[in-house]
Amino acid sequence: MDLKTSYLGLELKTPVVIGSSVLTLSLNNIKKFEDYGAGAVVLKSLFEEQIMYETHKSLESYDTYQHPEALDYLKYFAKEQSITRYLDIIHQAKKDVSVPIIASINCMSNNKWTEFAGELENAGADALELNIFITDFQKLTAAQIEDLYLKIIKDVKSNTSLPIALKVSYFFTNLPQMLLRLSYSGINGLVLFNRYYSPDVDIEKLEVTSGSYFSSPDEVIVPLRWIGMLADNVSCDISATTGVHSAREALKLLMVGATTVQLCSTLYKNGIDYLKTFLQDLANWMKSHDYETVNEIRGILKSKTAEEQKLFSRTQYMRHYSKLV
Repeated sequence: MDLKTSYLGLELKTPVVIGSSVLTLSLNNIKKFEDYGAGAVVLKSLFEEQIMYETHKSLESYDTYQHPEALDYLKYFAKEQSITRYLDIIHQAKKDVSVPIIASINCMSNNKWTEFAGELENAGADALELNIFITDFQKLTAAQIEDLYLKIIKDVKSNTSLPIALKVSYFFTNLPQMLLRLSYSGINGLVLFNRYYSPDVDIEKLEVTSGSYFSSPDEVIVPLRWIGMLADNVSCDISATTGVHSAREALKLLMVGATTVQLCSTLYKNGIDYLKTFLQDLANWMKSHDYETVNEIRGILKSKTAEEQKLFSRTQYMRHYSKLV
């Protein structure tokens, strides 16, 4: 089976991208991911705060981070995962493997950290994934938050010629309109959607705790809906993430229009060598259904007309519940 595809202008041998996590900080793992068939690898994210802290050695003028706990956290990361080490990983990976290496930055402002994008390019990164999540609802209106996304993109693009993918959540007032707006901002790809660690409550200890760190296959319905609705309208690639645990989820997402799919939680649960099984299952399904290339699958179920869009929207909800009442 021909699993080759193109993403962010890069040629990939398969549509499976290894998502950003601690797993991608290891050169040894990156080599294994290439051997097992990954199309590209997204490195673990550097945080905007890390870049600002290590570059300026002070956050006194950085209003968001004045708490001692935040400074302790940043000092720890500056020691354990320095910018220099991050750049070295990119540089060494580009010498040791041929799979595209995508750097990643977790950010929430267009401060001077955007200048760092040029250093990632100089180190040899093939692309940059921006992981943006802004929740400063006390200071910013919805419109101001949306405009800030565009300002971040503009400032990063002014500092690098790398192709840029934007990883976002679905927490927008008008999600379809915002995704369309972002796709026309000059980025090369959208990564849908980010999954954030959610709080939970221990009702016995009366404590706020962390929810599940890992996604479940059921969560794939969120990117599936919006990718199916928007794939034919956005002006960039779409990489699907969250809930992709097997070839079954990957096929669904490719069918509704995803360019690539990203794996993370399933590799923690099943081990990184599960990637081989994942890709074999994908190829086996294609063979059994007489598909020879990924391009034959991609988008066969995405909405192309207003009527087809209803299949991904409220119509299905109404049809389902009309049978129950």
